[in-house]
Amino acid sequence: MVQVTPFLLVLSLALVAPGFSERKCVLTGEWVNDLGSNMTIGPVNTEGKFDGSYLTAVKKSPGKIHISPLAGYQHTTNIWSQPTFGFTVNWNFTDPPTNSITVFTGQCFVNDEGKETLKTMWLLRADADNIKDDWKATM
Repeated sequence: MVQVTPFLLVLSLALVAPGFSERKCVLTGEWVNDLGSNMTIGPVNTEGKFDGSYLTAVKKSPGKIHISPLAGYQHTTNIWSQPTFGFTVNWNFTDPPTNSITVFTGQCFVNDEGKETLKTMWLLRADADNIKDDWKATM
C-alpha cells in the first residue's frame, strides 16, 4: 500500500496540473466593462509594470470624451495565475479639461469555462477650488 500512495499522488498532480495552466489570466489586451468603457492594456514587463489607455463611456462633464492614459502594476508572483493589479488613469476627457485622476485596484479571474474577468474597485479624485470643498472632491 505504501508504493501505491506516491503513484496516486503523482497521478493526481498530473491530472490537476493542466487545469492550473489553463487558468492563467492575462491583463494585456482589450477590455470592455458593463457600462461600455474601453480599456487597452499593453504588455506587462518582468517587474509587472504596464501602460495603456482608457476610453470611458461614463462622465459628468458636458465636454468631449478623449482617450486617457493609464499606468499600473500587476503582481507577478501569484501562483494561481489570477493576478492582483492596480493602475491609475489620468483623465483627459473634457473641453475645457478638468483635473481628476482615478486609481483602480483589483484581480484578474478566470472562471471554469476559461473566461477572463477583471474585478476592480476605484477611487476618483477631482480638484477642489479650496480646502473647504475638499470633502466633495473624492468619489
